[in-house]
Amino acid sequence: MRKIDIFTHIWPKRFHELLLKQTGQMKDMHRRSEAVPMMTNLDVRFKVMDSFDEYQQILSLASPPPDAVGAREAWRELSRAGSDGMAELCQKYPDRFPSFIASVAMRDPEGAVEESRRAIKELGACGIQIYTNVNGKPLDAPEFRPVFKAVAELGKPIWIHPARTASFPDYQTESESLYEIWWTFGWPYESSAAQARIVFSKMFDEIPNLKIIIHHAGAMIPFFEGRVGPGWDQLGARTSSRDYKPLLKELKHRPLDYFKMFYADTATFGSKSALVCALDFYGIDHVLFASDAPFDPEGGPMYIRETLRVIDSLDISKADREKLYYKNACRLLGIK
Repeated sequence: MRKIDIFTHIWPKRFHELLLKQTGQMKDMHRRSEAVPMMTNLDVRFKVMDSFDEYQQILSLASPPPDAVGAREAWRELSRAGSDGMAELCQKYPDRFPSFIASVAMRDPEGAVEESRRAIKELGACGIQIYTNVNGKPLDAPEFRPVFKAVAELGKPIWIHPARTASFPDYQTESESLYEIWWTFGWPYESSAAQARIVFSKMFDEIPNLKIIIHHAGAMIPFFEGRVGPGWDQLGARTSSRDYKPLLKELKHRPLDYFKMFYADTATFGSKSALVCALDFYGIDHVLFASDAPFDPEGGPMYIRETLRVIDSLDISKADREKLYYKNACRLLGIK
């Protein structure tokens, strides 16, 4: 059965060179990325891919965001280099890489719109990747709305990747997050908070064709369906500093219904219970196969292997398994 892995990370050669030039040296999460051979070595990547039958990858840049440091022109150069490098790989190896996701610099909304259009219309990108915050700003800030509108008009989805770092402390009395809590629990929280800001900013009402894919099986949302559903039906009951009740009336649907409009992937690090929860919440048509390769202890194969194992162990029909593995991706991303 064909398998299209919609969230796998890579650093094309030119992008990697520019990133090193921009940052000087890799630290923390980005240092780990550079240490994974599959991130920059195509021979290693192909060897891993060849160990799985009918397996293909949608390419995306690994963090940091292209606008993490530097100035506007550097952000644009990094973003273009990433798109050009991934497009070249897709053209050279179409059987391995059916398409790629462009990463855009949201701190430069005008440039992000331009690069989204260029990457999708000229290079064949199947969507764009953005992050859960933009240098600390929420995604529902007004200046970012044109990016969402532009990609929706192009008929492509937006992937949202978490971006929290150790600089977000676990407690107000501290200056940094300890024990990588910022990653283990912070990333799912940040992905969930980003969804909530999108929902309550009425973005889905304003942009009806908007399609958003949330990494890591939708993060916290599926597990907290009771809080998201009946809990947020009472929005405002717990707040005295402002009146949220008019907002509930202005929304066209229940908050829960908006959260079900998102799409999620299967990147659960091999957790079957997490995937079952996501499928129960979003439904089979809104979940797509992704492994998060190459970020695993083996540098690529383990997350792919474990994700395949979990999907194959699900008590679902062959038709639904085909949807998970490739048909949902073909439909949503526009892949033949």
